[in-house]
Amino acid sequence: MTQIENSQFRSERDSMGEKQIPSNVYYGIQTLRAVENFAISGLKPLNTYVDACIYIKKATAIVNGELDCITLETSKAIVEAADEILAGKLREQFVVDVYQAGAGTSHHMNVNEVLANRALEILGDEKGNYKRVNPNDHVNYGQSTNDVIPTAIRIGGLLALSRTLHPALENAIASLEAKADEFQNIIKSGRTHLQDAVPVRLGESFRAWAQILSEHQNRIYTASGDLMVLGLGGSAAGTGMNTHPKYRDRVVQVLSELINCPLQPAPHLMAAMQSMAPFVNVSGSLRNLAQDLVKISHDLRLMDSGPKTGFKEIQLPPVQPGSSIMPGKYNPVMAEMTSMVCFQVMGYDNAIALAAQAGQLELNVMMPLIAYNLIHSIEILGNTITALADKCIQGISANKERCLEYAEGSLALVTALNTHIGYLNAAAVAKESLETGKSLRQIVLEKELMTEAQLAEVLNLEQMSAIVPLSS
Repeated sequence: MTQIENSQFRSERDSMGEKQIPSNVYYGIQTLRAVENFAISGLKPLNTYVDACIYIKKATAIVNGELDCITLETSKAIVEAADEILAGKLREQFVVDVYQAGAGTSHHMNVNEVLANRALEILGDEKGNYKRVNPNDHVNYGQSTNDVIPTAIRIGGLLALSRTLHPALENAIASLEAKADEFQNIIKSGRTHLQDAVPVRLGESFRAWAQILSEHQNRIYTASGDLMVLGLGGSAAGTGMNTHPKYRDRVVQVLSELINCPLQPAPHLMAAMQSMAPFVNVSGSLRNLAQDLVKISHDLRLMDSGPKTGFKEIQLPPVQPGSSIMPGKYNPVMAEMTSMVCFQVMGYDNAIALAAQAGQLELNVMMPLIAYNLIHSIEILGNTITALADKCIQGISANKERCLEYAEGSLALVTALNTHIGYLNAAAVAKESLETGKSLRQIVLEKELMTEAQLAEVLNLEQMSAIVPLSS
């Protein structure tokens, strides 16, 4: 490292030559080359992904220090630098575009360089003086992009799930269950094919949605188990070259403690490096959740449609004016936003699937795309579900009179007559009711198909809308 006269830059050299680096930045020459090469999207690495990489570097520094692969002084300085970043410092130093060199080498070196330069400062040295703390020889000792990045995607996914999506789902499920209890005695018309169907309880509609989300959460928990199996220690090609014999098991143990998650070494490090199946599995569970969230958000919009020309069985809480020209208009914007986010997640899932099959031989070079799409999907789904629960579901009110009016006027009530007057007679009654405007009750009595007492018992909406209990 050679400092030039005006002290605004430092000179760094790599295998391709020498470059001037702004003296105030913590990244180095390889990061600078990546910034120059990949001015693509303006998207920078997600904070959760940075956290995942830093946790890995902290764990490797601890273990390499314990095993005398690097000095304890260097190990402690790297760990201290990692802790500062995990506390929120130096985040602006992670600058490589999401779309970058295959496998994630550019981002990986960005992490190595920032940690090395901050560790140098901690030791009282100057940034860029890599003889004492080197991004490759010390921060990256015993590692490769090829085992660090797939591990970082796993750790990033686990962090995003625990921080964002699972709490959001738990909150939404609780909110739906609360509304289910509140609306349990409200009877509404069911609808199939968007046509009248037998009556149901409004509360049970909300309880069904809570059950759907709960089942999705269980699927995601199951899928995320694959993320806990790490190929860290495989080094460049999965053979563990240049690693200490005890490193592989110990680094996974330390990383488990750092993120409080039961991680384990992969049974075959080459397999863990080559296959993107764990990410496809988790992404697929997110897509599955997104599809049902779209359905729920569309149901909410239909049930709130109106106020004069739609269903208007429920009122979603207004959160902002709905039109730039029509006064007093309020739109179901939280439900609309939910669908848009879900469509994005579905698109990300398709891109992940394409990237996962695009690996060759010992490595999949499409990992940067997978990393961003997977972690971003988890986080935007979590944020969306939280917003939907807090700003929409929790404030929903029911139009009990409108619900009952639709339920009582539904031709599908004739279904309850099937077992008493037969399907063909019931169909004839429904047809006559539709043609004449007479009520089902009136027509049945006129035809003397049932007595008034029998009709009162059979057309009991409370009984008709109750869910038949499971036999014990």
